[in-house]
Amino acid sequence: MDARRAGRMLTGREDASPYAARHAGLRRIGRPMNGALGRLPREPVDRLSRPFARFLRIEAIAAGALLLCAALALAVSNSPWSDAYLAFWETPLGIAFGDAGLSRSLKRWIDDGAMTLFFFVVALELKRELVLGELRSPRKTLFALAAAVGGMLVPALVFLAIERGEAAARGWGIAMATDTAFVVGCLALLGRRIPRDLRVFLLSVAIFDDVGAIAVIAIGYGGAMDWAAVACAAAALLAIAAMGRVGIRRVAAYAALGIAVWLALDASGLHPTLAGVLLGLMTPARSWVSDTRLHAILDRVVAYPRGEHWSGDTRDRQDLQRAGVAAREALSPLERIEMGLHPWVAFAILPLFALANAGLPLGGHAVDWRLAIAVAVGLCCGKPAGVLLFAWLAARLGIGTRPPGLRWPVLAGGALLTGIGFTMALLVAELALDARHLDAGKIGILLGSAVSAAAGLGMLRWLTTRQPVEGHPTGG
Repeated sequence: MDARRAGRMLTGREDASPYAARHAGLRRIGRPMNGALGRLPREPVDRLSRPFARFLRIEAIAAGALLLCAALALAVSNSPWSDAYLAFWETPLGIAFGDAGLSRSLKRWIDDGAMTLFFFVVALELKRELVLGELRSPRKTLFALAAAVGGMLVPALVFLAIERGEAAARGWGIAMATDTAFVVGCLALLGRRIPRDLRVFLLSVAIFDDVGAIAVIAIGYGGAMDWAAVACAAAALLAIAAMGRVGIRRVAAYAALGIAVWLALDASGLHPTLAGVLLGLMTPARSWVSDTRLHAILDRVVAYPRGEHWSGDTRDRQDLQRAGVAAREALSPLERIEMGLHPWVAFAILPLFALANAGLPLGGHAVDWRLAIAVAVGLCCGKPAGVLLFAWLAARLGIGTRPPGLRWPVLAGGALLTGIGFTMALLVAELALDARHLDAGKIGILLGSAVSAAAGLGMLRWLTTRQPVEGHPTGG
């Protein structure tokens, strides 16, 4: 076989030179091969576990930033600068188009606009787990979903039982959601002693909670329905689906329609953050370019010798451009978007949300302690009770399957952590409570979340340190 023929076989090029053939052969059997042999073989699970580990790592670090900003908001709101600080977040901002316009306070822009990106990332993570990750198994999905449903239903009932028809009973949704960042941060404090199955279970429950909470916000705390605006939102979503079907890959086109969905939902009476969940669940989780095709396209580039032949509209230039597109599209849109947005959400949007919403002047007015207790008990008692009860029922009735590495005592300790409801609880409280009751709701959130974190961390630490004495493997 001559060198020219070898070049055609290795690169797929009809005009490959003898040098290109030798160069391609060296690339195939030389250093890249040795580099690959110098590493452990990759398994399919690596493509699933690495994004999951990255998500947990970012969430764990973000929990510290979130806690710091919440403490700062509490400190400043009880300082001599309290009035100026609280007034700053009520600064009106808007956009005007002639007689039409859109205006709201800075805090509302954060709660309604920036938090849409938070829910978008949550929906992306949920879809990745459902399509590619641990929740591909329907029975594991149903086990986590049942626990999440119990974790939303029982605390709402506990809250209503304590409030018993009082004016603040509209806040029944405050205790329903789990704060993903704080839960992951608590697990990070315990390190490798925590079984991976518990991390996956709690993350799944928290994500289902967040999606359920936004549904509650959209429906339970929205305004009067404008069905024309709902139809416009549905039309924009159908247009996004159609663009994906015909192969349009321009991010700007999807971003423009995503903004249209947000504006339509905002005008419809539904909460506009619902747009984040809908768009996230619609994002494709499969890559457009396979690994085999990517390597074939890259081979066409590396087979050429160095020289001044990359300028102009040449085949070499086209190959280089094609390689750039292929390298980008070898990752699914879901992966690319989540990798790009998640750090911004974790380290910018959520801390900004905490600064805007966690302020709580502690003196100068009466506190509705009945409301505060209802929120706190709903979080630290109703939430874990609902998670554990519905998880047990799902396993008992055969609806779902408990992961084999997740023992019931460890699951109970993890369920205590689900009572940490900071971010979503504050968002619901802002929507559900009037000015007279809002501070009491925030006190209940802080108390319930603190008790849940302390109880969950204490129980899990006790369980994981005594397991070796009992002869059980860690997390067994």
